[in-house]
Amino acid sequence: MSTKMSAFWSTPPGQNAQSQQILNQARNLGMTSAISMAMPKPLDLQKTIELNEALIPHGVSETDEELNHRMEVLRKVNELAKEWIKEVSVQKNMPTSAADHVGGKIYTFGSYRLGVHNKGADIDALCVAPRHVDRVDYFTSFVDLLKKQPEVTELRAVEEAFVPVIKMNFDGIELDMLFARLALKEIPDNMDLKDDMLLKNLDPKCVRSLNGCRVTDEILRLVPNIDNFRLALRAIKLWAKKHGIYSNVLGYLGGVSWAMLVARTCQLYPNAAAATLVQKFFLVFSKWEWPQPVLLKPPDNVNLNYPVWDPRVNVSDRYHLMPIITPAYPQQNSTFNVSCSTRAVMQEEFRQGFNMTEEIMTGKATWDKLFEPPNFFVKYKHFIVLIASSSSVEDQLEWVGLVESKIRHLILALERNDHITLAHINPEQYDPVQPEPDTISTMWFIGLVFKKTESLNIDLTQDIQAFTAQVHRQAATAKTVKDGRRIDAKHVRRKQLSSYLPPNFLRTKRLGGMSLSTSTGSLSNGSGTSPAGTFAQPRKRPSDAALDAVMMKKVRTRETADGTRNLEGDECRSPFVINSNDDSCSSLSVDDVQNSFPVPVEEVQPSEDANDKDIESLVAANTEDETFALPGVPVKRPTNLTLRRMRLCSDELPDVTTPSPREPHPNHPTIRFTLK
Repeated sequence: MSTKMSAFWSTPPGQNAQSQQILNQARNLGMTSAISMAMPKPLDLQKTIELNEALIPHGVSETDEELNHRMEVLRKVNELAKEWIKEVSVQKNMPTSAADHVGGKIYTFGSYRLGVHNKGADIDALCVAPRHVDRVDYFTSFVDLLKKQPEVTELRAVEEAFVPVIKMNFDGIELDMLFARLALKEIPDNMDLKDDMLLKNLDPKCVRSLNGCRVTDEILRLVPNIDNFRLALRAIKLWAKKHGIYSNVLGYLGGVSWAMLVARTCQLYPNAAAATLVQKFFLVFSKWEWPQPVLLKPPDNVNLNYPVWDPRVNVSDRYHLMPIITPAYPQQNSTFNVSCSTRAVMQEEFRQGFNMTEEIMTGKATWDKLFEPPNFFVKYKHFIVLIASSSSVEDQLEWVGLVESKIRHLILALERNDHITLAHINPEQYDPVQPEPDTISTMWFIGLVFKKTESLNIDLTQDIQAFTAQVHRQAATAKTVKDGRRIDAKHVRRKQLSSYLPPNFLRTKRLGGMSLSTSTGSLSNGSGTSPAGTFAQPRKRPSDAALDAVMMKKVRTRETADGTRNLEGDECRSPFVINSNDDSCSSLSVDDVQNSFPVPVEEVQPSEDANDKDIESLVAANTEDETFALPGVPVKRPTNLTLRRMRLCSDELPDVTTPSPREPHPNHPTIRFTLK
């Protein structure tokens, strides 16, 4: 065993008062007591060494030279920010002597701040300015200053985003920089953003920008051993990316959500080695009773009149499918984008991950097997291919980001179709095998599972129409409409994929993960058993951001006599017929509803070596009292009829931006999908 790996465990627990205090703190971290306080065994430490070695080929860590380069880039950006704030202060009639001391600072957050960033990953940063420097200054004079820097390329200001951001490449390092101004005259270099009172009287965009730093720092504070947390998180992030479930924008989990799940595992097993934490991660969340929320600490008792996640007050919060709540005020659900389909995919991956780590810890497999990507294209027989195209590389970068941000709405629309059981979006972006001349294109694939049914016609045209109209409306709102940008949607059978993808993507070998069992007619784990609890009836959520709520409205358009529609005068490329008799894909039953309201259970007291069966009663116990029990609502699972009524009610919400529900958008494509 290496000195580095064994250093933390060199002092026996309870040897002195300080060690006992650390153990007591670890025992009480989180919403419940720990499941097990057991110290790592030699096998656990050996598996941790093997895990660390298995991660090296995947580039999950950087060399000292690369780390120093990142620090130098941040130093230069910090100096630029201070220089800019000083110039703005002087322009606003502040004496030069005072402007020299107003300060300003660049803070980091996200994976870089957590210490788990990959080689070549971007840096999430926050520019904090004093009260006399506003957001308009940031997106005008600061952008102008950045344009003058020879190190800056690919500069984009996304001022209209929910969290406004400046994106750039600074000397080879990708930077996403947010902005927040505090109600202070000066910003000292040693300022700690943890103080909740700093949020007082700030505008919501500044609060959202500050929340990234505050959440990251709070996560680090709430884990018992940061080194073990970091190694386990590196492994889980790599696994999630390899298995296609790492994308907040598409309805999976983003970096902060994965970090909070790993942090919760660390709280439940505070003395475990990193390899054990990875195994326990899959154990805990393969059995988690969603939508029971994951919380790292009790909610803060702060009232600055900012909206917080609270199902007792906000009705919409009760219907989030996979809530993972940020630990800093104002608490928010970081997984708001999760849909029924994405949750089903992740739950099955959790189960497969647990089976895999069981084999690894018993010596039947190596860590490399955990990081083998499954083949998405052998799981389904029918796909929707979304193709975003534009005329230049610069336009395509912006266009792809906009289209991708709205794909989750298409997934929700497909889920609402009674004949579709699963709409599995693959986060990977693909280039076409045969690109069109003078056109840059990017493709996404959605795997479809249909219910077993008699032959009938299913028209998905309206869902595709609504999605494309939504994208173009967003482009118009953001003033990014340009010639040459378009969206195409096509139905493709598995046997036709060779026209879109290279042969290496279409190998028939199954590499683990989910498999589609034709014998049982279910999404299975390979043993022929249907995973329980992976689906709830889809429905719209009235708590979407105002813009998203507007965009979710479907656009009803007129069909021509032959049932097709035109795009800019050109007819659709093909009629897109799907034959249900050819669809041997299995399906999940939407009647298999597992959504439940939070159910308080008795807390399980930890033991030195708790049995894993305790997890079944503990994973649902995020609070010792009924903090998130719903007053006046019976604790039971909602029926399909109840959820359908909710969906119908949300469908009646008015769309103030659509002047005529029967007028098609002039720029969006119309695709007719028919199931015969």
